[in-house]
Amino acid sequence: MNGFSNVVLVDHPLVQHKLTLLRKKDQPTTDFRRLVSEVALLLAYEVTRDLPLETVEIETPLERMTAPILAGKKLCFVSILRAGNGILDGMLDLVPSARVGHIGLYRDPQTLVPVEYYLKLPDDIGERLAVVVDPMLATGHSAAAAISRLKQAGARKIRFVCLLAAPEGVEVLAEHHPDVEIFTASVDRQLDSHGYIRPGLGDAGDRLFGTK
Repeated sequence: MNGFSNVVLVDHPLVQHKLTLLRKKDQPTTDFRRLVSEVALLLAYEVTRDLPLETVEIETPLERMTAPILAGKKLCFVSILRAGNGILDGMLDLVPSARVGHIGLYRDPQTLVPVEYYLKLPDDIGERLAVVVDPMLATGHSAAAAISRLKQAGARKIRFVCLLAAPEGVEVLAEHHPDVEIFTASVDRQLDSHGYIRPGLGDAGDRLFGTK
């Protein structure tokens, strides 16, 4: 149990192993980026576990059969720019037919309040499961703001996926969006005074793109 009713903790051994490698401060950018993509693919298995199925008739090399296939409109992955793109790539490896949306938010360094600068979503977002992706759920304000904008655009079924979460961020997201499940590999100890997750893994965006 993780202590949070809105959190699905993905504790698969491979996820936990790769997360430990991600945390190491001397992990090179190339390896960090690859590991994020690998963990994202594994997280995608969990967040899509209950997608609806229908049956179709197909022909195998030996005979005809009725077999399951995904039903109706499928997914939309929504990346919170810029770091969300690191998770997006791994998930698209698993579900290449998914639609993709982007929302640009930056955190005001003084107030820590998110400011939106970009939004592009599929027109039929309301007919799809919207999976919002961002490596870190820290204060929770950016995630809450992104999900509010998705709901304004018509999204009705939303899930949030991150590598790491802080208890403070989980609580903020639950307060603003109690209907949204959080899928994560770990809920870490706390936020520090600068809004970073402890013990965490540093700034995921900088480590993904080698900008620091």
